[in-house]
Amino acid sequence: MTRPAHTASNILGRLAAAYQGCEISDVQVRTGQLIAVHTNRGLELAQSFGVQDAAAVRMIAEGLYEQQSAELWEDQDGTAAADRMWNTLREKRVIDLSCAEGVLGAPVRMRVQIHLSDNGLGLTTRWLRGTITQLENLGLDPMITDSVHELMQRRFGLGLVTGSTGSGKSTTLAAILDWVRQNMAKHIVTIEDPIEYRYPDTMADPNQPGVLLPAPSIVTQQEVGRHTHSYQSGLKEVLRKTPNIILIGEIRDRHTMETCIEAAQTGHFVLSTLHTRGAIKTIDRIMEFFPKEQQPAILARLSETLTFVLSQGLLTGFNGRVLVTEYLQNTSDAVAAGIRAYDGAATSLEDALRVKGNLRWNNSLKDLYRAGMVPEEVFNANLLS
Repeated sequence: MTRPAHTASNILGRLAAAYQGCEISDVQVRTGQLIAVHTNRGLELAQSFGVQDAAAVRMIAEGLYEQQSAELWEDQDGTAAADRMWNTLREKRVIDLSCAEGVLGAPVRMRVQIHLSDNGLGLTTRWLRGTITQLENLGLDPMITDSVHELMQRRFGLGLVTGSTGSGKSTTLAAILDWVRQNMAKHIVTIEDPIEYRYPDTMADPNQPGVLLPAPSIVTQQEVGRHTHSYQSGLKEVLRKTPNIILIGEIRDRHTMETCIEAAQTGHFVLSTLHTRGAIKTIDRIMEFFPKEQQPAILARLSETLTFVLSQGLLTGFNGRVLVTEYLQNTSDAVAAGIRAYDGAATSLEDALRVKGNLRWNNSLKDLYRAGMVPEEVFNANLLS
């Protein structure tokens, strides 16, 4: 009988070969449906692979779960990985995991969700780059890259990378942390759900090609549900690990948001994400976490701790995906005052975005359109009001 892991590698490897050069970002597998592949051309149906029956989807899901178990060297008293998967799925109805799967002769790190729907078993795999892309090569404005490099050298602060699902937030955060890892002596602790990119202990010697040196930073990575109970508990526990920089994979509730602000106020640099588009919507979302009577105090604390908001989106252009951004750096009295004065109307933050060194979303989008990189319908659909 074919082992599940081999089946998963086989079909994902065939997909990688079929879409080579198209930058696969996600693969959707559903019982009784064609496989859907997200590429730099948009969403495509892999018709040549045929409709996936229940047995095929089960084998892929079990294979990916088994691969994660093998990576973690789990001691589960002899319980088969497939049995553990089904037991977890019956209890929680969904499983989030990450693993490295072999495609095109090399391991590709994947973030996987195994879930249930009307069709039955299904899964979504997010394909992460095998290596971490340098911040300078992500398509960001050089002004933003230089600013982030400078701001990450501060002793404390709160940096937010925001955007919708699939906008490249994880890739940008990994690039930021990898730059810190190689250029500063820091203790970096990440709390993720699940762990995505891995950070090696070594770095390339800039003076001797092919030679590796120990990186000056150390990185401790924890996964929610495996190494800590929740983002909130992990963030509270992390303060005893003497970190300099803390990455929280996502801010999901008021308690996590408040703890992030407290950590920044007590001498840590905190990085995290929100599912918002634009700096103004980000502040709006933060305010939604708190009762109205607490919002002025939270805005005052944010004016002191919020260091930058980098909001981004990946759009389908004429020649692949392109990056649109909005950037707000809190490095002037005018921006801090704009944050303190925000009352739900856009005026104070719109004025702050006009301060030198910041970049407005619509201006970034207009630059892409004028350069002939995105069609008119994409331009119009992504303008922020």
